[in-house]
Amino acid sequence: MSHGKFMREAIKLADEGMHSGRGGPFGCVIVRSGKIVGRGNNRVTSTNDPTAHAEVTAIRDACARLKTFQLTDCELYTSCEPCPMCLSAIYWARIPAIWFANSRQDAADIGFDDDFIYRQIPLPLEKRAIKIQQVLRAEGLATFKGWAAKSDKVKY
Repeated sequence: MSHGKFMREAIKLADEGMHSGRGGPFGCVIVRSGKIVGRGNNRVTSTNDPTAHAEVTAIRDACARLKTFQLTDCELYTSCEPCPMCLSAIYWARIPAIWFANSRQDAADIGFDDDFIYRQIPLPLEKRAIKIQQVLRAEGLATFKGWAAKSDKVKY
C-alpha cells in the first residue's frame, strides 16, 4: 500500500474540483483493502450545500458503493486536515485512520474557517460566536425515551 499514491489521488480530486468551479481546493478518497472505494471533492458552492465537503462527499460515495453506513475497514486520505464537521462524519462512519496533506492552519492561511471552528467547540455555550440555547428538553426527551425502548432499532 502506498500512502503517497492515495494522497496524490486526493490532491488530484482537489485540483479538479477547484479548477472546474465545483468548490474549494479539497479532495478525498476512501480506501479499502488497497482499492479506492469512495471519491469526493468539495462541492459547497456548486451545490449550495455547506455540508458538501470533500470528506463528506467521499463518505457518501463509499457508503453507497459498499451499501453500508459504517466504514470500519477503510482508511481516509484527504488533501487537508478535516474540519470539525468532517471529522465528526469520519467518526460516525467509524473510519479508523485518517491521512492528510495540508493542516488546518494552512487552510486558515488561505481564508477557511476550520481552525476558528475548532477553537469554538471547547468554549462554553454562552461564549460561542453563534447563539445556542436549549429549549423544550422534556418534550425532546420523550422521543429519546421512545428510541431507548424501540426493540427493532438499528444501532449506529
